[in-house]
Amino acid sequence: MDSIRPVLRAAAIAAFTVGLVLMLVNPPSLSGAGGLVTWIVAAVAFVLVMAWGTLALMGHQSMSEREFDRLVARSEKLARYPQRAEEATEFELLVADAIDRLPPEFQKLLETTAVVVAHHGASEHAYGQYFGGNLTRGDYEHRIVLFQDTLERDFGWDRDVLRAQVERTLRHELAHHLGWDEGGVRGLGL
Repeated sequence: MDSIRPVLRAAAIAAFTVGLVLMLVNPPSLSGAGGLVTWIVAAVAFVLVMAWGTLALMGHQSMSEREFDRLVARSEKLARYPQRAEEATEFELLVADAIDRLPPEFQKLLETTAVVVAHHGASEHAYGQYFGGNLTRGDYEHRIVLFQDTLERDFGWDRDVLRAQVERTLRHELAHHLGWDEGGVRGLGL
């Protein structure tokens, strides 16, 4: 079914486009019930296609709020109780090492910003993501998410390379937390 969805989607878009062009080239008259029904059907189709297009452009949330909160709670518990590190995965220990290698002033920033490990990087097309405002706009709760699946997929062949990329991704997302936009962060070499 997944292999046919793109074909069906393309066919629906093509049918809508052709129908819209035909209506613009040869608009139906409003005389009679047939013309009125045609306009109503066309308006409903237009609204539905625009709604579908808007949703397609917005994308989807790959992680539910509940799942995200569960990951945050686990990460915060591990941070509060280092003696429970045996519960931490090998990847989470790499993240903890990356945090420990940050300069002290940046570590202090992370005392109020959760660093979360998640497995939705493939659907987000990212190694990490920053959620929240920046330090100048404290209107959102701050979170840094590092995506284990994409980091291990692309850099897991060598533990040292993976460690370096985890640290680079953490610094990249931390720069967003400090207010840098994507261009500025890349200008920093992150």
